[in-house]
Order: sequence, then structure tokens, then C-alpha cells
Amino acid sequence: HFIPEGRIVQLLSDLFRADISAAAVATMVHRKAAELADFATTVGEAARNAAVKHADETGIRVGAALHWLQALATTLLTFYSATLRRGEIIVCTTGVVVHDHFKSYFGLEGVHHALCNQHHLRELKALVDIEKEPWAKDMARLLRVACHAANMARRREVAVRPWFLAVVTSRYQGIVADALTFHGAQTPLDPPGRKKRGRMKRRPGHNLAIRLRDYEEAALRFLHDPTVPFTNNIGELAMRMAKVKMKVSGCFRTMAGAQDFAILRGSIDTARKQGWSVFDTFKTPPEILIGRLRTG
Repeated sequence: HFIPEGRIVQLLSDLFRADISAAAVATMVHRKAAELADFATTVGEAARNAAVKHADETGIRVGAALHWLQALATTLLTFYSATLRRGEIIVCTTGVVVHDHFKSYFGLEGVHHALCNQHHLRELKALVDIEKEPWAKDMARLLRVACHAANMARRREVAVRPWFLAVVTSRYQGIVADALTFHGAQTPLDPPGRKKRGRMKRRPGHNLAIRLRDYEEAALRFLHDPTVPFTNNIGELAMRMAKVKMKVSGCFRTMAGAQDFAILRGSIDTARKQGWSVFDTFKTPPEILIGRLRTG
């Protein structure tokens, strides 16, 4: 529950009159993380080999420096890794990776990609409410209709009908073309006579339109593959607890402490997804947990 070590000491003293130091608590945490390291490694391998997995990352503070917590999750598994850089993503070589369009994921070889359309809907809403871009409302409506159709087909255990796929794809491409035409007619953000090197500055809506054009297959994969969801909610839920940790307890003092958190938090989240008692999980030898693990 992300309680800082000093408050754990106070809690044990108040409840049980236990005379224990924060250093002893830290030692216990490190020892349990070491015991569960093999279990966490097995969970990570199973998540990497899953047919569909969700990836996400978030910044964490280790001492005074920014580090990153990487997550790879499925409906039954959660694996974390603490890294120095955001681009040190968890490597996968098979299946579908659902993510939020962080460019490093596109460097993975042997995988297919699916983009989180909930992110697209949030960006489109901002374009409608703030920028008043007409194409954004059409694209948001189309994605919602496509999501509903995919969910209905999934409940009936049938594929989305080919004619519907053709209609959605054609409409999708038409809206993207309208968006690019709209932005092509806008006044450039860079001043005339620009001498700066690099890419011309673009509006957020222009960047989104280009992403939807270039990554159409990944954006619409949920329509073609019933195992692929519309959103990356599983990955985002895995990250949410890390943000709670940072709000409640603050930063990690060492990288070893961050890695211990990654092992223990991944084990806790996996245990809950498996339907296990977390307390019993921590009492059970890791080799038994590995034998019980369901991966799909």
C-alpha cells in the first residue's frame, strides 16, 4: 500500500509495540524481492511471449535524478523494470504490442503494433473543443462506431464483417485526407524566411493527422484482430500504481530500491490477476508460484 518505511515503523509500534527500525524494514523488503526475483523473471518471459501484451512507461525519481519504470502487462500478468532511460523498453519479439505511440516501441523486431485509441479520442476532443478543427469530430465519431462494432462482434464471437471494414477504412482515409488538406491551407507556424534546420513546426492536429495516416494499420488493428482491444487501459492501469507510490512515498533513494519495488509490485499485481491471496503468495515458495502461474 506504498506506506513509507518510517510510517511502517510507527504503525508496528502503535499496533504491536514492536521495536523495529526503518533499516530493518528495508532489509526485509530487499530480502523478499530477492526471493521473488525468479518468479518475476518468469512472469516477464510469459508476458513477452503473450499473443497480446500492453506496454507503458512512466517517470520515477531515484535520488535527485529522473529514471523510468517500464511495464509489460496482460490480463493475467504484470512485469515491471526500472531503467535509466525511457527508451530502454522491455524487449518483445513476437505477438502484438499495444502502446501509446512511443517511438521506441516501433524499433521492436518481429512484433505487430496496436495504438491506444483512447489517446486518440482525447486528442481529438481537444482539437474539437479548443482548436475547432472540423475533421476531428468526424474521426472521433468514426472511432467510437468502429469500437462499438468490434465489441459487438467480440461478444458474438464472430469477425467484423468485411463490408463494414471496407466502409470504415475508406471513411478513415477520407477524414485523414480532409485533415491534411485543412492543415495544408493554414498559415505556417514558422515565420517566412525561416533558416532553422530540422522539421517545420506543426500544429498538434497536423501531427495527429500524420500519425493516423502513417500508422493506419496499428490504429485499426482492433477491428481486424478480436484479441486486440481498442485501448491500452491494461498498460495504463499497471502504471497508475507507480504514480500512487510516488505521491505517497516520494522518490526511491537507490536504483536497487526501485528494482525491489518493480519485483514486489509486479508480483502483487500478478497475484491479484491470478486470483491469489497476496499474503499467501508472499508466504509460498517461488517455485510453487511458478508452477501455478496461468499465462493465457
